[in-house]
Amino acid sequence: MDTVLLYIIAATALLVSLVKNKHKTKTALKKAWKAFEGILPQFLVVLLLVALAFSIIDTVTISKLIGEGSGFWGVLVAAIIGAVTLIPGFVAFPIAASLLIQGAGITQIAAFISSLMMVGVVTLPLEIEYFGRKAAIIRNAAAFLFSFIVALVVGWAVSI
Repeated sequence: MDTVLLYIIAATALLVSLVKNKHKTKTALKKAWKAFEGILPQFLVVLLLVALAFSIIDTVTISKLIGEGSGFWGVLVAAIIGAVTLIPGFVAFPIAASLLIQGAGITQIAAFISSLMMVGVVTLPLEIEYFGRKAAIIRNAAAFLFSFIVALVVGWAVSI
């Protein structure tokens, strides 16, 4: 029901924009379409890989690795996977939802998402080039540690 409501709000806002300024609305829609075309190949590849992973890895394995009962080691595994993975945010959140459905724990998913968004192992060479080795390593290490704090806070908040 929430999704339908969001579609109705978006359609209404689009109609208001169209009435207010037809030219700007058409230009915005063209830009949005171009952005969508640019993102679509990456999105499809990531979805395909996730679907493949879910077909190979069963819910029992996911629960053992990053389930509620996996404790600190599950949080560590999730944080490491997030740190070394390069997935855009709009793909990461549906993946996180799927992992939760498959048996992953909230704390572990919080560590995964926060390290995914904040730590850039794959992009580290580029970051070193622009910010220097010391700054890039310190920033990534601090972000990795902070992902554990985020995971603990989320886990605590869900438990109360």
